[in-house]
Amino acid sequence: MSLSKKPLKTRPVCKVTFTLPADATHGAERVTLVGDFNEWSEEAHPLKKGKADGSYSITVDLPVEQSFQFRYLVDGQRWQNDEAADAYTPTPFGNEQNSVVRT
Repeated sequence: MSLSKKPLKTRPVCKVTFTLPADATHGAERVTLVGDFNEWSEEAHPLKKGKADGSYSITVDLPVEQSFQFRYLVDGQRWQNDEAADAYTPTPFGNEQNSVVRT
């Protein structure tokens, strides 16, 4: 798992690339990025599968100097956190935690 961040010089935006390796998806057919930046939509940010290594990734423009909660949703059933997240925060649903990215 990895997060790479690239702030833009021309706009107050940070390009964040979210990557989930093949061994974390266990042969998944679909992985989506779900977070407070997309109102936890399960459709807004589908990750694309890498052809060579089987990883999934997506690049999203996020406003700079903010924090966002997110998780990956694998095959519409299993939630996955990102081990490379900047932090973790409890969810309102019990023992679960959300990953946090800071731009």
